[in-house]
Amino acid sequence: MITTLSIKNYALIEKLSIDFSKGFSIITGETGAGKSIILGALGLVLGKRADLTSLKNKEEKCIIEAHFEISKYNLSPFFDSNELDYEDDTIVRREILPSGKSRAFINDSPVNLQVLQELSLFLIDIHSQQQTRELSDENVQFDIIDAIAGNSESIQEYQALLKSYKTDKTKLNSLIKKQGESLKEQEYHSFLLNELVEANLKSGEQEVLEDDFEKLNNVEIIKESLDKSLAVANEEQIGVLYNLKEIKGSLQKIASFSTDYNALLERITSVAIEFDDISDELSRCSDKLINDPAQLDFIGQKLQLIYNLQKKHQVSTVDELLEIQTQLENSVFELGNLEGEIEKLTLAIQEKATLLDSQAMLIHNKRVEAVPVLSQKMITILATLGMPNVRFDIQLIESANYYNNGKDEIQFLFSANKGTDFGILKKVASGGEMSRIMLAVKAILAQYSKLPTLIFDEIDTGVSGEIAIKMGEIMKEMSQTMQIFAITHLPQIAAKGNAHFKVSKSTVGEDTQSELKLLSEEDRIIEIAQMLSGAVVSDSALNHAKALLN
Repeated sequence: MITTLSIKNYALIEKLSIDFSKGFSIITGETGAGKSIILGALGLVLGKRADLTSLKNKEEKCIIEAHFEISKYNLSPFFDSNELDYEDDTIVRREILPSGKSRAFINDSPVNLQVLQELSLFLIDIHSQQQTRELSDENVQFDIIDAIAGNSESIQEYQALLKSYKTDKTKLNSLIKKQGESLKEQEYHSFLLNELVEANLKSGEQEVLEDDFEKLNNVEIIKESLDKSLAVANEEQIGVLYNLKEIKGSLQKIASFSTDYNALLERITSVAIEFDDISDELSRCSDKLINDPAQLDFIGQKLQLIYNLQKKHQVSTVDELLEIQTQLENSVFELGNLEGEIEKLTLAIQEKATLLDSQAMLIHNKRVEAVPVLSQKMITILATLGMPNVRFDIQLIESANYYNNGKDEIQFLFSANKGTDFGILKKVASGGEMSRIMLAVKAILAQYSKLPTLIFDEIDTGVSGEIAIKMGEIMKEMSQTMQIFAITHLPQIAAKGNAHFKVSKSTVGEDTQSELKLLSEEDRIIEIAQMLSGAVVSDSALNHAKALLN
């Protein structure tokens, strides 16, 4: 529960510090006195966004700090998961700087607003008139039924499954789209791949083919040149080999006379050996050289094929064509893999859909059991609030759609009087009836919720007299298990509180200020009397106030 609220430099509040107790606390004050400012300050400390309009003095920072006693609410796991220091007396602080930036702290550790908002869900429920109108919202109606049904864990499991299911569906749609795009290109890619495969290309073959083509295309001139070279080399009497042997013989005669001559002999001997080998190679080349028009034509066609493929794919080597062939093979293979992935993912989605259906049915069955419990409890409470003939027809309709909380749709039908047909709640319930229905809902949920604090902001709109007394009694009963605040204009409700705070506004010089203070017993009698009769308090109003308090 909240034990202390401190406000500095916020709206009309210059400085305020107030302590709260458990039980049922009342907050009253004239319209415009600043009750909404107190709620606004609480909203900020619970994570609502702020701006510079929140600052009373635009040159100083605004500080709002709240102390919460949380020892009974098993919140240690939340603090651990967010790496925060746990304290039974937890302090939440919000600062708004003159620059417009804001900071938030939990037990002096800085946190972002999301963490603060998540923590607030475990601390306070501020019920506004807007929330009363939201009772007509299907999500709110489901929240009520699910709280009674104990569906919290089941819905969390369902939502985790649904998230995974939707992720898979998105991935499947992406794969199917990719497959469709790939199929459009597959035929052309297959044609290109077949063309390259049929070419039977090999790395380095272009150079070999071009060399062979040049030989075959010039076979006559090559043959003539080789034969002429052989003749020059081997001609008797005048051939190169013959003359080399003559030189060698001459040098042998004088080699022993000088190392220089011997060196010349060795060199000419080496030249003779090398030239003899060249002559043999010329002979072999000449023997191998064959005029083969058919082979020349074959090589020419293969080279032309390679040149055409290179031009088509805008490359200059066979190795680059082979790389493109590999890419096309991978593309075709990937398409085959894509079909396998789609089939596998489709199966996984079907399995998750089965699990979702099972979990949704579990949630539905619990809701079906909770509906009559909720209806009966509401009828019982509303009977005490002046609605003895109220009836509810809460219909759960199973659908084929996966919603965030199951597969159900809901119709929350209502009839306030005998002989009247059921109608949709928001269309047939008056403002006063909606206020009483919401109080009944909150009273019921208090039995199932471990929430420490609940603040009612004028939930008594549209009611008065005996009904207001009953509403006050219900809130007082709720305060046996949780801290209850009621912001009210009705003396019948104000009299039911264990503690009574008054919001007032005053003018100091050129400045307007709001303050909140705890009323003494005597002040409380006067405040309730003024709520009964106005600013001028009569004796009968004082007596009536005392009677209400007793």
